Amino acid sequence: MKSIFDFISFESSKIVTKSYSTSFSSAVKMLSPSIRQDIYNIYGFVRLADEIVDTFHDYNKKELFDLFEADLNRSLDHKISLNPILNAFQNTVHKYNIPYELIGAFMKSMRLDLEKKVYHSKKEYEEYIYGSADVVGLMCLKVFVNGDIAQYESLKNAAMRLGSAFQKVNFLRDLKADFDGLERTYFPNTDLNKLDEASKEVIIKEIEADFEAGFEGIRNLPIEAKFGVYTAYVYYKKLLSKLKKTPSVAIKTTRIRVPDYQKAGLLAKCYVNYRLNII
Repeated sequence: MKSIFDFISFESSKIVTKSYSTSFSSAVKMLSPSIRQDIYNIYGFVRLADEIVDTFHDYNKKELFDLFEADLNRSLDHKISLNPILNAFQNTVHKYNIPYELIGAFMKSMRLDLEKKVYHSKKEYEEYIYGSADVVGLMCLKVFVNGDIAQYESLKNAAMRLGSAFQKVNFLRDLKADFDGLERTYFPNTDLNKLDEASKEVIIKEIEADFEAGFEGIRNLPIEAKFGVYTAYVYYKKLLSKLKKTPSVAIKTTRIRVPDYQKAGLLAKCYVNYRLNII
């Protein structure tokens, strides 16, 4: 029966989320059960595409990505895929009427990672972030507002800014892996061989502005989503704080992370703030 395959597909997306990101999966658990699975479904799709372009170095990544995109398009057209991750994703897409334009923008940015190494202008940089992060925030927002078009439009900009903030924190945290391992430079007009405190401060201020705009949107999210998104926001803010305190030379040579004991403390703080209606 199709329901059994759908169950397997949903479980596969949940496993992908938990296996690749303990921090994000912890935040998803703070969402209402009514929307939790759909966020797993979105993350599973996003993660699989990202893995193709970032880690499958022993294979023809372009060929794999082409096949993945063709399977994605078929799944959206026919509302089924034998790829469990895509089957779960198309289910969420059709359930919440997620615009295909958002999916296309995401795939465009992922395809850039197959060949593009340097982003020379702010325009190129912003276009990449829109496709790789902003639209993911918008997909999730479609789930959060459950079809409320007016609410979606009012929260759209904040969701994009929060997605941008998360992505830029990832860029800064993964500076060494992206630059040394993948030879990529996302930040425009920044020589990562000579990254200094002044350059780092410019990047930090840009991210802080995104967080500030994103937080205003969190305040107005439906109750089903607010605690989970706020938890992710607090975690990434903590990560940014650690990056801010880390000398630029150290950021280029190591990967900064938030220890598990600090994550537990942050979760407790989030819960208290949420219960006291501080957010």
